[in-house]
Amino acid sequence: MPRPVTLFTGQWADLPLAELLPKVKEMGYDGVELACWGDHFDVQAALTEEGYVEGRWELLKQNDLSCFAISNHLVGQAICDNIDERHAAILSAAIYGDGDPEGVRERAAQEMIDTGKACRKFVDAGKDYMSGREESGIGAVVNGFTGSSIWHALYAFPPTDQAYLQKGFDDFAKRFGPILDAFDALDVNFGLEVHPTEIAFDIASAARAIEAVGGHKRFGFNYDPSHLGYQGVDYVRFIREFSDRIFHVHMKDVWWGHGDGTVGVFGGHTDFTDARRQWDFRSVGRGDINFEEIIVALNDTRYSGPLSVEWEDGRMERFHGAAESCAYTKALDFPRNEGGMFDSAFDNDNQ
Repeated sequence: MPRPVTLFTGQWADLPLAELLPKVKEMGYDGVELACWGDHFDVQAALTEEGYVEGRWELLKQNDLSCFAISNHLVGQAICDNIDERHAAILSAAIYGDGDPEGVRERAAQEMIDTGKACRKFVDAGKDYMSGREESGIGAVVNGFTGSSIWHALYAFPPTDQAYLQKGFDDFAKRFGPILDAFDALDVNFGLEVHPTEIAFDIASAARAIEAVGGHKRFGFNYDPSHLGYQGVDYVRFIREFSDRIFHVHMKDVWWGHGDGTVGVFGGHTDFTDARRQWDFRSVGRGDINFEEIIVALNDTRYSGPLSVEWEDGRMERFHGAAESCAYTKALDFPRNEGGMFDSAFDNDNQ
């Protein structure tokens, strides 16, 4: 069967989950990827409030929706970042605290460990409900970011040697090693969304991040082609390079090679949708990502998890865009061939 198509709720956190889910169903989705902000999934409530995770499942059940992953990108961003006042806008007061950078990073790391615990509790509570639905094959997954202590050194000036950059990967390993070990004890996978500002933002840095954590089996990827395409990274090759570490997939589109020539790949300190920009996110199917090749590669590598639409298009009304993206994804996806090759019937022995 084709994979379930879900909606990542991160960009919809202004709507209460009870209000959003009927709209998600109406738009044609099979389920959601729950964000750990807004009121969609509260990590601490999941761990401490009796009946909280069961209540999340009850809301999903009322709307005939599945859930295959939860995502805590905002907390993850603070684990390895050089903290500044921008982080106060994306973190809870409990995690940001007084803003002391190391304190923020330590509290964020503990919250990510707690997110793994909450994910395990949530998945276990939903086993009976999900047992009658398609098996995703991806297990329990927390998607997120890592942040990076060396993102500011993206362009190598002042002259930046590999020893300086290695300190950033070592810092990532030091901070995420205990998180990954905790996830392993819980039987939960962490899917990094490879993305500018993270420790891994292309194929080379993704491979280096894996090496940094010693190939830890719980470290993998929430694959998102939109963050690779405009950089010039081969986003289909990414699937084939890391096929055993793709724990979840985002369907998100982008165009590039546009604008008026005054703004390049680095964005020129302009806002999204500025007509001068060389690239911008688009509703799924309206950008330059070749999703047909992605589906073929996912089939070749036997990815059976959901296709989660992360809808971002600043030029389009979002309910229209999300419904359109769901229909596009469902029309595009197809099951892999598990039978004989198409020309096998020419063989007398098969007739």
